[in-house]
Amino acid sequence: MKKLFGNTGGLKANHVRRLENLYRRRIPAQYLITPELARDVSRLSHEIHRQIGLLINRSGKIVHVLIGDHQKIMIPDLSEFRTAPGRLKGLRCIHTHLKNDPLTQDDLTDLALLQLDMMAAIGVAQDGLPRKIYAGHIMPSSENGNPYQEMPPMDSGHLDMGYLEFIQALETELAHVQVTHKSASDKEKALLISVTTALKPVAMDSLAELKELAVSSGIHVVDTVLQQRKQVDSRFLLGRGKLQEISVTALQNGTDLLIFDQELNPSQIRSITDQIDLKIIDRTQLILDIFAQRAQSREGKLQVELAQLKYLLPRLVAKNTAMSRLTGGIGGRGPGETKLEINRRRARDRIAMLEKELSFVRKHRGRQRAKRNKKELPIISIIGYTNAGKSTLLNTLTKSNVLAENRLFVTLDPTSRRLKFPRDMEVIITDTVGFIKNLPKDLMVAFRATLEELENADLLLHVVDISNPRFPEQVESVETIVSELQLQAIPIARVLNKADLVDKEHTHNISRVWDGICVCAKDTHTLGPLIQKMATLISPVWEQRLNRYSGASAAKSQSRDEQMTRDERF
Repeated sequence: MKKLFGNTGGLKANHVRRLENLYRRRIPAQYLITPELARDVSRLSHEIHRQIGLLINRSGKIVHVLIGDHQKIMIPDLSEFRTAPGRLKGLRCIHTHLKNDPLTQDDLTDLALLQLDMMAAIGVAQDGLPRKIYAGHIMPSSENGNPYQEMPPMDSGHLDMGYLEFIQALETELAHVQVTHKSASDKEKALLISVTTALKPVAMDSLAELKELAVSSGIHVVDTVLQQRKQVDSRFLLGRGKLQEISVTALQNGTDLLIFDQELNPSQIRSITDQIDLKIIDRTQLILDIFAQRAQSREGKLQVELAQLKYLLPRLVAKNTAMSRLTGGIGGRGPGETKLEINRRRARDRIAMLEKELSFVRKHRGRQRAKRNKKELPIISIIGYTNAGKSTLLNTLTKSNVLAENRLFVTLDPTSRRLKFPRDMEVIITDTVGFIKNLPKDLMVAFRATLEELENADLLLHVVDISNPRFPEQVESVETIVSELQLQAIPIARVLNKADLVDKEHTHNISRVWDGICVCAKDTHTLGPLIQKMATLISPVWEQRLNRYSGASAAKSQSRDEQMTRDERF
């Protein structure tokens, strides 16, 4: 006999037996619940003074019998009943209300969050007989603002409603609504969510950037949700009511993915996925996904994999009892490792191996830098917010063909080219990975080998996209990262890019306020003042190294002459 779920303590043996016998009952396809079963459940609920719930699948089989208290029941984990995106759960929940009450807000919330076929409550009269049956279901479209619809109360003797045909028609309508929202491409469809205590304009800017990240990752954004709260919910991040609305919206739009603008801790991910049967990721995971798509070189792939594993390791948590730790006595862990522990151990082993390989990468880069330093060439590094136009500037200055697109994080691997100034002055100019607000710490650690290139720079070109209305915040984010990397001692020149997209008067004001040179990275004719400033800033370094090189050459020549003189003497 299957087990009972919930508050079974203190029940008489007779009641337990009668409750267990409910698993043997079957409900015909045309009935929501049979009048006989409704009467038996109502009477039994009246006797034990507790709510009784039945979870019934579409074949009419009772899969769970739930026992609550006099006010509510608790629905167990239904993760085993997985459905395709945009489909209902295939289960209906029918439970008793001891005071003959209609559906409560908690009932409707569970209906939406769990995507049940139907939620119904049997009103129990004082004599223990069923009075009215109150039922509700999810609406295929929420144009009227309600994600669900409550049906008129039904008498216990009139439950032959053609239930299975009704649910199939409901799912067909849901599928039709999804087709109208379906993107022209086969991209993954996502709903973007931001929960904040900050001012709305600040949150909207962050959400707009999250949308750019999602599009850059090849995701089709269905809609965005912003919730302002006095205090962020420690368990779900957002309110449970808003989570209910999101669940229904995702069902109606055929959404595959929920992306949160804020970083989710492991417990929040577990709590939300327990409520919503969708893939959940946060801003950090999205950035890591973009980096994984863009990584081309072996070094880049190693760095991204290391960052992903470090992010994933604390989030390797079990969701069901099948992965729970076995115990085998006092202080024991059982006869072997669980699947969860094996995954954690493998992740730690892989992290150790990746860190070892990246240490060799750092040594190799160190030797490359040493060779460049022997040539006494000054180094200019291009930094800036992602998609500010760094690669385009490098291409225009050096007549190169480095990949440059209007997408976030197109360039991951550093690219170096030679640049020749007037007076035969040569420098090495390097394009680096773009920065972003709240750059994941694990990503900064993983890309340490790449970011070390900046430490040997003699000049930093900070490229700023002044056509972006959020560019002041972007400048602040880049300068914060520069400070964290302890690069403040290196001279920085601001390059105010995409000036062709801003009117001239405004460009002049921006140049004066932000102390930078306005350019259009695609137009060579606008780069004259920038090249002149770069030459001015780098000339002292060039002359110093040239003098040092000349002195070393002279000393070497003098030593060679002295040696020849000694040879002639003997």
